[in-house]
Amino acid sequence: MPLYQSIISNLPEVSKPLQKKLSFKERLKWTLIILLLFFGMGMIPLYGLGANALAQFEFLSIILGAEFGSILSLGIGPIVTASILLQLLNGSGVIKFDLTTHEGKKMFQGTQKLLAIFFVLFEAAVYVLTGGLGPGPGISPLIIIFQLVLGGILILFMDEVVTKWGFGSGISLFIAAGVSKSVVVRLISPIATSGKLYFLSGEAPVGALLAIVHFLQQGNLQEVTANILAIISTVAIFVIAIYAQAMKVEIPLSFGMVRGHGIRWPLAFIYTSNIPVILVAALLANVQLFARLLQNAGKPILGTFAGSVADTGLVAWLYPPNILSLAVTGNLQPIDIAHGISYMLFMIAGAVMFSIFWVKTSGMDAKSQAQQMINTGLQIPGFRRDERVLESLLNRYINPLTVMGAITVGFLSSAADLSGALTSGTGLLLTVMIIYKLYEDISKQHAMDMNPLLRKFMGE
Repeated sequence: MPLYQSIISNLPEVSKPLQKKLSFKERLKWTLIILLLFFGMGMIPLYGLGANALAQFEFLSIILGAEFGSILSLGIGPIVTASILLQLLNGSGVIKFDLTTHEGKKMFQGTQKLLAIFFVLFEAAVYVLTGGLGPGPGISPLIIIFQLVLGGILILFMDEVVTKWGFGSGISLFIAAGVSKSVVVRLISPIATSGKLYFLSGEAPVGALLAIVHFLQQGNLQEVTANILAIISTVAIFVIAIYAQAMKVEIPLSFGMVRGHGIRWPLAFIYTSNIPVILVAALLANVQLFARLLQNAGKPILGTFAGSVADTGLVAWLYPPNILSLAVTGNLQPIDIAHGISYMLFMIAGAVMFSIFWVKTSGMDAKSQAQQMINTGLQIPGFRRDERVLESLLNRYINPLTVMGAITVGFLSSAADLSGALTSGTGLLLTVMIIYKLYEDISKQHAMDMNPLLRKFMGE
């Protein structure tokens, strides 16, 4: 154990800011720098790459914050996979971390980073050796693996930079960046699927707005309707997600030392925010990715794909069919409905499971929240200042909010995927929640920079 602790303590990491609180401009600067680096690195192709069997999996690249064929082909996959595995092990009691102590949290975070580095090496080797990203003629597979490992390690440290020096987390930022780019492309791109300009090739453009005009000229009302529904479902998910994210339960509390003064402590309806959806979506993306790689290797244990669409096996039951588009074009079959229901149930169940684990491992449980309130000098009006009383009250809210919020997020995410939004429905929901949370963080930081007294009041 001392050897393991020594390894954890000596892992390279991004240093924290020396000042207690970074300014708004400083955080914004580092967030934008990392965002530009992310887009720039996504345009650097892998040297010596031959076959790119993963290029057609846009859904996976969006959820994993990856750009298949570039040095960022691994994306956030290793980080999220490590987080999922460690939460499952800790939640089941196989490996136990005392997250109530500083040392326990440090061990948990260090183990997660060590696991992430392992998955960077493992996934890079799997991508190349199973033919997902195969080397070209005369190129050693080790050259491709080295570039993938380099990109994966850079993403790991870029995530740390955003977490410590910027707004939110790098994982959230990279997902939001990929989805935003996808929405813009799917809305206004004049490029056809063949890579040619649609008005020169006569093919339908990728952009939904231009596709509506194209199909109207051809008199194809089915495709016009499908593209209009895609835009409507995108806007609807955006509005519903914003509304759900803004819902809060406010608990009235008073200051024990200042009679007559109090505040309302807000608990978000979607209590664990976007974290459970990121984890369950990344889990699904990894299942689909490894199913494709196993199929390429001639061992379709998890199922098969027909093009970029899951066709048989487990992946077919965990793949969202475009229900609205199939219904409009008259191709909807009972098996598609069954696949849609199984996908929705898996998303909801996965979101609930990861939401419960996240509350227990991230300090969002009732006990941790009660300690924070007591340290701030707050108490329940009419009750004595006792942490156990606060914890009992918070349990009435936090446990139901954890489950109900996760069910809502899982349902919205799967419904968005099944409705055929302009981009991955899960990615769209995540992006809305990420941007809303980022807006709240930026507003809070800006308000504290404008009013130092507010920072003192909030204990920052």
